[in-house]
Amino acid sequence: MDGEDTLIGTGLSPEFDDDFEQPWNPDLDPSLPPDRYLDRELSWLAFNQRVLELAEDPLVPVLERTNFLAIFATNLDEFFMVRVAGLKRRILTGLAVQTNTGRAPVDVLADISEKAHELQVRHALAYHDGVMPALAEAGISIATWDSLDDADREQMREIFSRQIFPVLMPLAVDPAHPFPYISGLSLNLAIRVRNSKTGKEQFARLKVPTMLPRFVRIDQRESIGQMRFIMLEDLIAHHLGDLFPGMEVLAHHVFRVTRNEDVEIDEDETENLIQALERELLRRRFGPPIRLEVSQDMDPITLDLLVRELDITEQEVYRLPAPLDLGGLFELSRIERPELHYPNHVPTTPAQLMPREPNAKPDVFASIARGNILLHHPYESFATSVQAFLEQAARDPHVLAIKQTLYRTSGDSPIVEALIDAAERGKQVLALVEIKARFDEQANIEWARKLEKAGVHVVYGLVGLKTHCKLALVVREENGVLRHYSHIGTGNYNPKTSRIYEDLGLLTADDQVGKDLTRLFNELSGYAIEKKFKRLLVAPLHLRKGLIKAIENERANAEAGRPSGIRIKVNSIVDEAIIDALYRASRAGVPVDLWVRGICGLKAGQEDYSANIRVRSILGRYLEHSRIFAFANDGDPQVYIGSADMMHRNLDRRVETLVRLVGPAHIAELDDLFDRAMDERTSSWWLTSDGSWVRHSLDANGQPLDDLQNRLMQVISHRQRSGSRR
Repeated sequence: MDGEDTLIGTGLSPEFDDDFEQPWNPDLDPSLPPDRYLDRELSWLAFNQRVLELAEDPLVPVLERTNFLAIFATNLDEFFMVRVAGLKRRILTGLAVQTNTGRAPVDVLADISEKAHELQVRHALAYHDGVMPALAEAGISIATWDSLDDADREQMREIFSRQIFPVLMPLAVDPAHPFPYISGLSLNLAIRVRNSKTGKEQFARLKVPTMLPRFVRIDQRESIGQMRFIMLEDLIAHHLGDLFPGMEVLAHHVFRVTRNEDVEIDEDETENLIQALERELLRRRFGPPIRLEVSQDMDPITLDLLVRELDITEQEVYRLPAPLDLGGLFELSRIERPELHYPNHVPTTPAQLMPREPNAKPDVFASIARGNILLHHPYESFATSVQAFLEQAARDPHVLAIKQTLYRTSGDSPIVEALIDAAERGKQVLALVEIKARFDEQANIEWARKLEKAGVHVVYGLVGLKTHCKLALVVREENGVLRHYSHIGTGNYNPKTSRIYEDLGLLTADDQVGKDLTRLFNELSGYAIEKKFKRLLVAPLHLRKGLIKAIENERANAEAGRPSGIRIKVNSIVDEAIIDALYRASRAGVPVDLWVRGICGLKAGQEDYSANIRVRSILGRYLEHSRIFAFANDGDPQVYIGSADMMHRNLDRRVETLVRLVGPAHIAELDDLFDRAMDERTSSWWLTSDGSWVRHSLDANGQPLDDLQNRLMQVISHRQRSGSRR
């Protein structure tokens, strides 16, 4: 559940990319059967189904269920805008190749359509039959115009005339007014009217304004604890006579269009990447339609007009119960009713970062100098750890330089402000801003320009590669010697998402890590050629090779009768070479635990090649975002954390970084984390041998299984209160 800022508060937003270039190669490992992979698109839809199952769960607080309904909707929007749009474009241009399962893209597109139709109908039913009644029981009701009495209607007419009518813009369609452009994801009313004088029927389109609240409060005669709303489109629909005076309104129906919003930039032909990206962002608004959602009561005349004018196929039409665009439920999910939300969790400050003396000020550098610190957000505070590290670095007169990657930042980022502060104090500051972070491009362009104006050295990474690694390096003078202080994380430098994304980070003064990062930053900002590093695995040249080497080492250990084991936690795993290496390890008897939040292209439980592989997925209030790679290594564990998922884009077209942990306590902590995640007493989804995901949330007596995220918050809070060291 990675635009991330656009979905702030969701906890489950995905991050898509066009991963279509990798052709299907059944001979990658001829010892393995050709049908050994799961389709990545259908696997993603299975992930979003897991999100939907949380919305359907009556044991989840009702406003959180409302939130999950909105997450499902916005996730699916982005899936269509990027993945489905990219697949369609490649089919139309003749560039599409067989998928990783060996099937033709047109067949996969048909499967996607069938499953997406099924899930969207299920989604609508979850709202009508599950969440709406539960909200009403809690005193939050969604009224219809027909259910209002005269007093309510009078109040709503007043609100409409004063606050809504002035901003509405009905657009007629006739010989003098061509069919208007329908912007992507906008909610619209298709209206048919008849001229009372001529009897001629005409069509008009009315866009529901996005700057107005989707749910209009009805506060007439409400008792304490009671809240009533009417949906904006319902209120508008019952005042269409004000918009078309003298006309007879024959019918009105809600519809919504999803467009191709993929961005393509040819960096080799573009000298100024920012200007090219800004131009492409403008073009994005006019991408071709790929999905038409209509209310299920839409009449054939209106539907035929929309299909014809939008050039939409029958497969791309989704008839759904109103209301459409349940992403608007984010508004309701933010209602301040603590008893209807998850219990409040307060992140703690890591014990290692607490002052040693009462009333003393925290000194992040002194804390890091005493020993490596493994951070676990959001259980541990981002503000009092990573943010404090960079803010202290900006103020510290002994700090000479700060180097940092920025992939996604919040709109009022204190991280960016710290870099600006450092530059204004005369320090050398390098910010590597990835302006191609999908759906955050415009925000990153604005921050990049603000940084440049403050004197920060801003660079945009390497041509043809996204810089996705999460790195910060501080160079500090101590007694005439330069010392490196480093942070390597699994998540973005974003204080807002850090409260809902589960991530790991390492703060270290290890000189070798500092030297590795110095070389890596030089490569990213200059012309150096990537070499191997001592404590890092870096994509695109060495990360896949390094992981496959570690997996093969486990296989060799198992075959020799030595201790072996592999534990991997990722957002997604699709890369065929990595999957095949895991299959070979399983065949040799290596126990493999995979903890996958989203897409999983690996088949589990196949007797011939994956009998020793267990796959689990955990979804909840926080987005499981950390990546961990742990290898038993004959009793000398090798454990890495970092930014990379096991996908072609991460391993071949991004700069990604994993850092090897060396502290025994840190390695043991992550081993314990896996033990909890894979425990049958922990609530999770299990990938079965037929490729389906089965939820295990109740025990044999019908009691809820352990919620991993709640348990970790309790464990980590207790650990910090007791002042235990790691």
